[in-house]
Amino acid sequence: MAEFVCKVADASGKVYSQVEAAQSVAEARQKLSDRGLFVYQVRSRDRFLGQVLGRRSQKTVRGNDFLVFNQQFNTLIKAGIPILKALDLLAERAAAPRLRPVLGEVRRLVREGTTLSAALEQQGVFPKVYTTSVLAGEKSGNLSGVLDYYIAYQRVSTGLRKKLIATLIYPVILICAATGIVTYLVGAVIPKFALLYNDLNVNLPEATRILLAVTVTYRPYLLGAVGLLVLIALGAFVWSRSQRGGMAIERLRMRLPLVGETLTKFQIAQFCRTLSTLLAGGTPLVQAMETAGGAIRGHLVSGAITRAAQSVREGQSLHNGLAATGLVPELALEMIEVGEASGALSPMLGSVSEFYEDEVNTHLANLVALIEPAILVFMAILIAFILVALYLPMFSLSVGAQGQG
Repeated sequence: MAEFVCKVADASGKVYSQVEAAQSVAEARQKLSDRGLFVYQVRSRDRFLGQVLGRRSQKTVRGNDFLVFNQQFNTLIKAGIPILKALDLLAERAAAPRLRPVLGEVRRLVREGTTLSAALEQQGVFPKVYTTSVLAGEKSGNLSGVLDYYIAYQRVSTGLRKKLIATLIYPVILICAATGIVTYLVGAVIPKFALLYNDLNVNLPEATRILLAVTVTYRPYLLGAVGLLVLIALGAFVWSRSQRGGMAIERLRMRLPLVGETLTKFQIAQFCRTLSTLLAGGTPLVQAMETAGGAIRGHLVSGAITRAAQSVREGQSLHNGLAATGLVPELALEMIEVGEASGALSPMLGSVSEFYEDEVNTHLANLVALIEPAILVFMAILIAFILVALYLPMFSLSVGAQGQG
């Protein structure tokens, strides 16, 4: 019997992970549902451990491959081709070779009588938002229309992610280049100068003595401190994968100036975009909230949305349920309230997501605009100090030689 790592929430809205023994993903989900738990995600324990250790599963659906598959699948359905025949074609001719065996398994399950949404969910590689959208399309008889909404959602989400990555590339390159330069100076250049000055037996300026003491005399302690920091970082990463550690790290990030506010707005934008897509596809509000909340990686926001979904289930309005979390900005709450009152909740949620996505892009651009010169100035000062400290004794020797001459 296999073991699965399951992300679930109880009736009080508490989100946590637990290990469940079962024969399959479907059986694990059924066991958890029978105990009254909301199931967000079920993953094989081996695959979960591989992710913690930094290894990728062989059955991973990448963003571009997934987008192309959905476009191809939707085009075939719009052309009037039955779902099973469309799966036959895609299982053999999918643009992504890694996706073909997964689609082959989906095709087998559908041929045996399993619904498309259930067959996709059992693979464990498709997002919960996607399988829920397909389920809503199956129930409403408008699978093609739902896929149109989801493809639009994919394009926007992928575009935002690419913008964020592109914005962060230059600062990362700066940090890596500066770290490489300093490492080379400390590891190769400074020790040679230390041997030279030791052979010359000259009085060294204070700056040079400090530099040599830190990088040569106390080098074992310096390396030990770096190693300790690496171990602490690894320990913090592993701890963050647990429920308690994830919540603690999330609270810490939320309190960081500028970064915390930007992260919160990004997650709210992601939630609103996902909820808008699910509602437009015909998914009921409570189920859509649970799925959208589960799609957010941040434990704090995800748990708050789960509690809000429970409040909505008990009869509260969406904006009141979200207001009780204390995490959703006031402007977003006002727009959601207008959307509920006007009967245009899905379009209004789309507007909220667009507004906060633009704000996140602006904040991130401003943050990077501050970070880039700060990195340049800091590294310039550090490298200049190292070079000046190394060459000061040379200047002293040159001046002394000229005085004796």
